[in-house]
Amino acid sequence: MDFLQAIGIVLATLLAMECISWAMHKFLFHGPLWFIHKSHHQERGDFFEWNDVFSLLFGAAALLLLITDREQKGMLFWMGAGISLYGIIYFVFHDWFIHNRFKSFKTSNRYLLGIRRAHKIHHKSIQKNPSEEFGLLMASKKYFKKS
Repeated sequence: MDFLQAIGIVLATLLAMECISWAMHKFLFHGPLWFIHKSHHQERGDFFEWNDVFSLLFGAAALLLLITDREQKGMLFWMGAGISLYGIIYFVFHDWFIHNRFKSFKTSNRYLLGIRRAHKIHHKSIQKNPSEEFGLLMASKKYFKKS
């Protein structure tokens, strides 16, 4: 597999992860898996929350793909790399920037502020429903307008 193919697989996996994460968030996390995800919509007393188990599961899937294909460095390896990269983006973007699990950085970037606004709307309700804006990197246009 050449370099451009590997990069293409990583980028396609990133896009797929955003779509899969959106669907899982909407239909599973705010559905039958709410009993785990609701910890993310409540005030946090500890650094960790039950919802973090989902990150561990995604990380385990990525690690399995990386280990399984480590010799050939084929498609499965690069898919694992893409899932890992999405996990890093999730950590920095979601846990650090949006939820301030660490001292947050300040920005005036319209895209970053729009994503943060959309996520705040998502957390407006501490109940399973109603809820909107389930993506990590994508949100409705209305959140990106200058205010």
